[in-house]
Amino acid sequence: MYRDNTLIPSEAVRLLALGLLAEGDKRYDALASEVRYFISHVVGPSLELMAPPLELLKVEGLIDAVDSVGSADDQVLLQISPAGRAELTRLLTANLRAPVNDINKLILALKMRFLHLLDVAEQRLQVEVLIEMSERELARLTELRDKHAREPGFLAPWLDHDIVEITTRLDWFHELDSRLS
Repeated sequence: MYRDNTLIPSEAVRLLALGLLAEGDKRYDALASEVRYFISHVVGPSLELMAPPLELLKVEGLIDAVDSVGSADDQVLLQISPAGRAELTRLLTANLRAPVNDINKLILALKMRFLHLLDVAEQRLQVEVLIEMSERELARLTELRDKHAREPGFLAPWLDHDIVEITTRLDWFHELDSRLS
């Protein structure tokens, strides 16, 4: 984790694997396949996000092997351990950096994917963090757009595009906060 309590890319992969296992036991090969699928569909192929071996999660005591079908390692049934649930909560409640770049987009998608695994009070707290992050990002881009509004070129219209996207995301977070109330 970075000093500002935001996730490093490998922790996003850990969050994904632990979140999937928190929803139910999975065979090793199915878990690895779901991790690859989700990451490649949110941020595209990325060497930076190549999943560390799931064996590391076993060594750290975050997941347990329940049983195996035959002798193939990829058929081992995995489940999240109590330590894994604690780690999942720690990862889910980490801060998110603005702006929303590829890695932060993945972490945001993971928060939305597994937010239901937290209790309602923690869900609301996380939504408030996302609202604050979006408000800071909106203020930063609005200030930049205002500074360059009269200049030639396409910076201001491009920033307008981003501002609309952030405003839409912010409105959605406010709606989600209302639903959780």
